[in-house]
Amino acid sequence: MDFRLSDEHEALRKTVEDFARTVVAPQAEHFDRTEEFPYDIVRQMGEMGLFGLPFPEEYGGMGGDFLALCLAIEELARADSSVAITLEAAVGLGSMPVFRFGTEEQKQQWLPSLCRGEALSAFGLTEPGGGSDAGNPRTRAVLDGDEWVINGTKAFITNAGTDLTTLVTVLCRTGDRADGRPELTSITVPVPHEGFSASKKYSKVGWHASDTRELSFEDCRVPVDHVLGDRGRGYAQFLSTLDEGRVAISALSVGLAQACVDESVRYAKEREAFGHPIGSYQAVAFRIADMETRTHVARLAYYDAAARMSAGEPFKREAAIAKLYSSTIAVDNARDATQVFGGYGFMNEYPVARHWRDAKILEIGEGTSEVQRILIARQLGLPL
Repeated sequence: MDFRLSDEHEALRKTVEDFARTVVAPQAEHFDRTEEFPYDIVRQMGEMGLFGLPFPEEYGGMGGDFLALCLAIEELARADSSVAITLEAAVGLGSMPVFRFGTEEQKQQWLPSLCRGEALSAFGLTEPGGGSDAGNPRTRAVLDGDEWVINGTKAFITNAGTDLTTLVTVLCRTGDRADGRPELTSITVPVPHEGFSASKKYSKVGWHASDTRELSFEDCRVPVDHVLGDRGRGYAQFLSTLDEGRVAISALSVGLAQACVDESVRYAKEREAFGHPIGSYQAVAFRIADMETRTHVARLAYYDAAARMSAGEPFKREAAIAKLYSSTIAVDNARDATQVFGGYGFMNEYPVARHWRDAKILEIGEGTSEVQRILIARQLGLPL
């Protein structure tokens, strides 16, 4: 088994690494401080084809695979997690469901502009009182003639309120099954649309430049053909979407973890204490060595999950393992990097402070660490 990247994947990685280092990183502190959405950076990412990486050329994509997307996300996260999650959510949660489950007409209508980064789409799953209980939404859609009438609220939705947002896919309860469980259906809502509104941006601990909002649907009417895939298949769709998204979030976590290593190595060589660089002391050097070890292992975990996914093999367990481990070590590395920097690590002028604030959400978004442990246990046959 060879985990070395192909020439094509390595060329892509280097291209995004250079873009992240020269374009994203110099602006990261500004966007973090002002909490502005980085429209110009997103435009450049679109011109590079990053939003179309895993999609076929016939829909305006680059014809790559999911690993290519993950490599881009990792490199962006080394510079700024807000930019990285903008790409991850736009592709993994926004465009991918349309590609996986949409009709040919829906794909032709939405994917070309999404792949070019000229438009963004979002996936409305989580609800204010739901959290991890995503399979029991209160948002309802009722048929009225040839239209769906949607009422409800979604929370913590990424890319739903930007000037580029053109589509939101919302998971709705459209009835009840014979066994009493809710019938769930994914319905696409063009944006802007009467009856749909996005709240002002949340005030968040981290990911300040990422667009995150609460969505409201009040008698929001869309044609009956706006169902994504088949009616009643929404639950299976969002489970599949989250499996793939967990691999991408793992890549983002690895990028943040690697950034913490990079910053710590640089600082440990420059900062002197007691007459020597602090990196010459075992307490510091061993801490950074542990950070690098964790990052390397996490990277191999998401490489493995992405490879299995691209090969059409089962990858649910591997995705959960990668997401659980990489998000955990991202938090660990951010904490340790802050310790290496000492008092300066608590100052927002240093990137490690931003990485520290950005890291915690990785253990929560797209399935909490507790959910990942449930999935892994079930894959082992344990009766959870």
